[in-house]
Amino acid sequence: MIAAGRGNRLRPITDRWPKPVLPIDGEAVVATLLHELAAAGVARITVVTGYLAEQVEALVETLPYEIRFARQPRQDGSLDAVRRAKPSAPMLVAAADTRFGPGDIGRFLTAARASEAALAVRRQEGRPGHTRVEVAGGRVVRVVAPDAPGPWTAAPLWWLGPAAARHLHGEVPGPPYELAAAVQNAIRAGISVSAIQIGRTRDLTTPVDLVRENFPYLR
Repeated sequence: MIAAGRGNRLRPITDRWPKPVLPIDGEAVVATLLHELAAAGVARITVVTGYLAEQVEALVETLPYEIRFARQPRQDGSLDAVRRAKPSAPMLVAAADTRFGPGDIGRFLTAARASEAALAVRRQEGRPGHTRVEVAGGRVVRVVAPDAPGPWTAAPLWWLGPAAARHLHGEVPGPPYELAAAVQNAIRAGISVSAIQIGRTRDLTTPVDLVRENFPYLR
């Protein structure tokens, strides 16, 4: 799980609090994600921390799960964060600043295990920081495609089997080094990446989102 980002578009809120500890529906996003991972049967979880790492780690340590931590000392992108976790394949990678629909992670994982690699996609308008993808025949054709045609937006939820995971250590442009670029390299090498549809996701991109996403709960 990647929980290392600074959340620049959420400043000045994130000058004091890291994005993963901010709430949606009154609960820290990172806590909700860990609950969903546990419900999906994920037993071994590594949380990669960086910016204001102590706050994220202190919150996670209050939860009843077996968690290990890895540090990302610089904001060098999602691929660098995954590399610092030193995972073994197959692996599930998620971002700790996104709230998924109830059960969506479990459904994604069940479908993804039958494939060598998979990416969660949703029919949802892209926002700054969201990667557009091109999908054809149930497969992801292009990942690093901000101008990709069609309605699909990538969710920060990835499944990588052994063959796909080898591309985590290949050369990609950067810094920052992004996981999307590594998966695009895998596609070019002939790895089939399944596009698995999930429901809408919720995240905090700007300060107004903090009010918007919590107002129904507070009301």
